[in-house]
This record gives sequence, structure tokens and C-alpha cells, in this order.
Amino acid sequence: SVPRCYLNKQLATVRVLKGDPAELSCTVSKDNVTGTWFKDGLKLTSMDGVVFEKKGLVHKLIINKAEDIHAGKYRFEGGDVKTEASIFVEDPPQVDKVLLKNLTSVPTVAKAGEGVKLRIPFEGRGPIRVAWLKDRMELGDDTRIRVDKTDTCTTLCISSCDRRDCGDYKVRLKNDSGVLEINLKLMVIDKPQPPAGPIKIVESSANNITIQWKPPKDDGGKPVQRYLVERQQVGRNNWETLGETPRSCTSFTTSKVEEETSYYFRVRAVNAEGVSDALESGEVKAAGKATPGAPDPPEIISANRDTITISWKAPCKTGISQIMGYIVQKRKKGTVTWLPVTNVPVKDKKLKVSSLKKGVQYEFRVAAVNAAGTGQPSDPSEPAFARDPTKSPGQVQDLKVSSSDSTSVTLTWNKPEVQDGNDVKGYEVEMRPCNSLSWTKCFTLPAESTSCRVQGLQAREKLFLRVRPLSDSGPGEASELEACAGAAAPVVPPRLLIDDTVKSFLVIKAGNPIRVKIPFEGSPEPVVTWLKDGLPIPSRAAVSTKDGSTQLLLRTAELSDSGTYTVELGDGLGKRETFSFQVQITDIPQPPGAIQLEENVPNTVTVTWEPSASEQWEKNLYYTVLKRESQKGLWHVLGDLIYNNKFTFTRVLPGRDYYFRVVAKNDLGASDPSETVQPWRIWKKKAEFQVKAQKYRGVNQNQPPRFLVPLKSHVVVTGSECHMSCAVGGHPPPKITWYKDSRDLSRDPNYFCTNDFGVCSLVVLGVTKKDEGQYMVEASNEVGRAFSKAFLAIKGNS
Repeated sequence: SVPRCYLNKQLATVRVLKGDPAELSCTVSKDNVTGTWFKDGLKLTSMDGVVFEKKGLVHKLIINKAEDIHAGKYRFEGGDVKTEASIFVEDPPQVDKVLLKNLTSVPTVAKAGEGVKLRIPFEGRGPIRVAWLKDRMELGDDTRIRVDKTDTCTTLCISSCDRRDCGDYKVRLKNDSGVLEINLKLMVIDKPQPPAGPIKIVESSANNITIQWKPPKDDGGKPVQRYLVERQQVGRNNWETLGETPRSCTSFTTSKVEEETSYYFRVRAVNAEGVSDALESGEVKAAGKATPGAPDPPEIISANRDTITISWKAPCKTGISQIMGYIVQKRKKGTVTWLPVTNVPVKDKKLKVSSLKKGVQYEFRVAAVNAAGTGQPSDPSEPAFARDPTKSPGQVQDLKVSSSDSTSVTLTWNKPEVQDGNDVKGYEVEMRPCNSLSWTKCFTLPAESTSCRVQGLQAREKLFLRVRPLSDSGPGEASELEACAGAAAPVVPPRLLIDDTVKSFLVIKAGNPIRVKIPFEGSPEPVVTWLKDGLPIPSRAAVSTKDGSTQLLLRTAELSDSGTYTVELGDGLGKRETFSFQVQITDIPQPPGAIQLEENVPNTVTVTWEPSASEQWEKNLYYTVLKRESQKGLWHVLGDLIYNNKFTFTRVLPGRDYYFRVVAKNDLGASDPSETVQPWRIWKKKAEFQVKAQKYRGVNQNQPPRFLVPLKSHVVVTGSECHMSCAVGGHPPPKITWYKDSRDLSRDPNYFCTNDFGVCSLVVLGVTKKDEGQYMVEASNEVGRAFSKAFLAIKGNS
């Protein structure tokens, strides 16, 4: 007997992008086999764009450029062999590559006040949903902005743009085959804002006036080139130009001033687009003859029951003439009125103030006098009591060094013994190096403090420290000791101590705090810098660094806080270490939009709804559909984990009222529901009747089943629904049975089958990955049987 032919290699299912070539091939065991190709059950003799090829044992079906018509189920038959496979033609949204590169690599630049039109033509299988987003929020039409869409193009129009339109834009194109996102940048340039104020008067003398300002907060998108400075004399209308300064200089000095004359100044910023509005100063008066400056506060020399002796030093600025004397004033502590001590200026820098009230505390101040007049008064002296001197407090007890390190020494002591009711009011701490005899005051501490830390020392530095108590009668006797700073700590390169407690990805609910604490090591202590998306962190964020750790805190998270955060350690010598982590801010979803109900298939209801606004920022959002059969009944879940905006309920009983509810969900919880207001009802049929088909004479009515329109393979997205249909002829009318992978689907509630006068449909509700496979419909009557097969492929939701 002649050996049978068999397959060495079967056909394999192919997925191909629209416009790309596709190929099906199989290998048989005999060279003399003449093969025949079928598509969706029909024999192929010729087809546009399809070539049949045989090379030895290999048979090929070649498609040069795949189109929608080429999608389907293919079968090869030859001799004793038969093999099947499908071609799926996918057509996601696409944009011309040259246009896409130009849009994404080069920012669109527009001048303020001009119109902007961003037009993006696209291709892909419809329907294509288009969304324009800025700062993660979808743009809608308003008085200035309009978004247009056709089947092949989308356009963003801004009628009169301004600086607030600057930023990153995203165009999202989505269909059943995929998603395309295009990132664009729009720059709007304008003249700068006015310089930041207020104008500060750095100097105002008889000869010069110097003003200072800050750069504008917004330079208009073009760098500031220079500043223009103008002046107006008070009482006149005209402004005169004084000059200009380069961008790096934000101060200006003019010597064209007259004594005792008042002026206004104004400053404008200039960039390539124009001149800003002006920043104006208040009234500035040029000084007359220079009066003396303020002396230092007077010092208390001594006090008794009705006199206090004070002394002072001459002021650093004496004016344009010699000092002729000093005005001395006094006041009781706690009052605001200063009273003169003498009627004429005091020529000496020391004065015994008499006729004071015993037991009252006084403050004193002095002002220098020259030919130009009386200068500014000094700050008040330390308050002093008019009373006989008491014995100063004794020494502090048990002064010692409690701890030290390479840069500091910590002192502790006990209070001195109280003598004659003279209570301690505070402490004064002084220090001097071993090679110096001069003491330097470090601290003045309150009475309750009995310790202090002297910082800023060098490693192993020796020094002397002393502490003296203070009382109303003056300073007490000092206690002194020698101290030494510790050895320098070893140099430790900066290193972040990242462990399992530090997460690289955080999901935070909006409104909750963001708190991230990261330990580190390094000696000397490294400089810590925090960044968000490569820029300084927002001003709302608080950073604290101490004891070998740094913490970032945002007390109330906002959606705009999502991004990449980076902590950077630096040792000041160029060595750096960084760690970055992602923060995603999310929230409970917004409720879905309005619900619509339709009866697309008899005795079913298709529920559709407008998407939740949260779809713009929540990738893991899904929907749950519920129903109840009266206004006060319990809600029952019909479908969950639905990733599109449609659901079909098949078990509708005629004559009952149904209410439906849709809820949006994510990992944080569920939104408020969107509900139908009016009930849904399918009315019961009052009577049934049949129309008997006319029998034609002379024609044998008994015919075996045959498929007038065979099944077609489908590719659908997870969570959507799939309609598979075919047309069957035959007499008597054939019985229809559906199978999936040889399993009878007649009693499976997840599938809905109909047969309307030979048009047979199978509805797969809310498809999941387990629904993928080969489906077959069998038509049988007493004369014969017929079969049609198709493949259902499932794609993940994008």
C-alpha cells in the first residue's frame, strides 16, 4: 500500500499589525501533494494581496500587506492532511513617525496673545477615543480652549495664549488594539513681569541715593537682558531716565540729588520680547547735613538708693562736624515715655543721675549732638535699681566637663549658695584659648539653666572656660576650669543606609501625609539635598536632618505630589550618593456618569455609562454593576472587575421592574454609586403566533443543514463582551448547539444563545482569559449535520 501523507509542521496562528506582511506555512511529508487553502470555511482561489506558494514540501500563504479583510480562520488541505490557524490583524492608533519625532523633541513656541493650533492626524481602527491632558487633567472646551476631533485627526486650539498655558501636554489615542500617548511641550513667551519689590533704599545721603530690587518672578520665558531706572521729583509730572543696569546687577546709585529733596524711583525689566511694567518706590528724601549716628547702649557703673552712675562711648558715625555733647534720657522700666536728665547737652561721656526714687528700676539712653542737630538715640541700657548695693552672689558649685567630642565641650554646674536674699538672675559663660589672655563671652543663660555646650572647636584644642552668676547687684565671682576637645572623628564617606524599611514605590491616598525617613552615615556630617523630578522640592514639604537620618514630610498629599523623589548626600569634595523612589498619589474614584439602558438582544438589557473622571489618573480603576428588582429591595452584584463602560444582563424576566447601579473602584475603595431613576421592564407578550412558510410545489423541502454565513474569528479586550454569529439554512429547521473546546455550552449561564429564523448568535459576557479558545456551532436535522468553527483571542486591557 502507498504510505499516507502526514504533517511535519502545522499552521501556527499569526498576529500582525495592519500594513505589515504576514505568512502562514506548513510542511507535509510528500512532495507531490497539491494543497488547497480555505478562509473562514470558503475555498480560496484568488484574493487581493494574497500569494500561494509551494517549495518542495513547504506550502505557504503570503500576504504582502495585511488589511482587515485578511483577518480570519485559514485551513490547508492536501492529500490526507488538514491543518488550521488564524490571522489576527491589529490596527492600534498610529501617527506619522517624522511628525511624532518633531512634536516630541522640539517644544512648540508661541508669543503671548497669539493663537495656538496643535493638529495631530492619526490612523487606526475606529472608534478611536481621543483625550488631551495638561498636568494630568483632561482639557475641555472653554472660552479660550477648544478640542476638535474627526475620524482621522485631532486639534487643540488656544485662541489667545498666555504664560499659564506653558507646560507639558499629553495626547492619548486609544482603541481596541492599543493606546498611543504623545508628550508635547508648549512654551509661551512674553515680556517679563515687573521686578520683584519693594524697592529697598540701601543709602540715602546728601550726595547719593542707592536703590535695590529683586529680579522678576517670571521672566516671560526669555532671559532678562537689562533693567531701566527712572526718577521723578516729588511735585513734578515728568520722569527722567537715570540709566540702565545689566541683568546681573539689581541695584543702582545716582549722585544727581539735591539736599532735602524727595524723589520717586521706578525700575523696568527688559527681555527680547519687550519692556515690563514698572516697579515704583515710595517717597525717598535726600539727606541734609549729616547728623551723628546712635551710640551703643549706656553701661551701669554703680547705683545707690537715689543715684545711678552711667557711662557711654561716642558713636562710630559722628556726622560732618564734631560732636558737641550728649542728650541723656531716663524712664522707669515698663513705661514708654523718656524724660530728659539735664537741660543742656552733657560734654563728658559719664554722668551721675540723681534724684531717683528708691527701689525703682530705671533705663537710660543717650543721643549725640553736632552742628547738624541731634542724632539717633541709642538702645536702652540694661535696667538698674536705685538702691544701695548688695553683696554679689557666690561662685557656682561643682563646675565640670560632662562630655566632649571633636568640636564641642559640654559644661554642667550647680547653683551658688544664696547670700542676703540676692537671688541669681542668670549666668554668663566665657572662654579663652590657652595662648591668649582675653576672655570672650559665649552665652548669657537664664537662672534655670545649669549646663551649656560650647561648639565650633578644633579637635584636641585646649581652652579655659569660666562661669559667673548674675544678679540685680551685678556679676558674681567666676569659677574657672581647663577643658580639651576630643580627637577628630574618622573620615567616613557619605552612604545612604537603605534597607527593607525604605520602599522604592509608595502609594499614598490624597489628603494623607507623606513621611519618608532615610538613615545615613558620614563624617564629617554630609550635606543632604532633596529633589522632586530633578527640581527642588515644593515649599510645602518639610525636611529635617539630625542624628544620622533625614526625613521628608508633606502633611497633606495632593495629586500633583506624584513623581520621583531623590535624596542626595554630598561631602563637599565632589563625592555624592543618591537614592530615588516613586510616589503615586491616588484617591477613592469619582462616581461614574449617567447610565443608559438598551435592549440590543431580546430579553436582555445592555447597561452603558459615562466613565468616571478618575480614569484620567487611575490605571487600576474598574467597575461593578448591581441590580435590584424593586425600589427598596437588596442590591445584588451582576458583574465585577469590568474594565470598560458596558455590561449586558441576560436573565431578564418579562414583566418585572429592574433598577441598576454602577460603582467605580480601585485599591482604595469604591466611589459613590450612579443609579437609574426609572425602572427597566420588558413587557410580557400577550399572544404568540407562527407564520407558516409557504410550500413551493415541485420542490423537495427536506434539505441538510448548510452554513450561509460561517463563523468569524474575533479578538476582544478583557472585560468587554463578544458577539459571535452565523447564518444557517436547511429543512426541517436545524437544531443549533454551541461548543467551546468540545464542551457543550447549552446549560452554561455565562453564555447566551439565540436563533432567530436561522440567524444564530452566541454572546460571551465580560470575557476573561479563560474564554479564549476554539468555538464550534453544530447544525443538525433528520437529513444531516454541518459544522462551523472560529477562534476567540483575548487581549489584556490597556
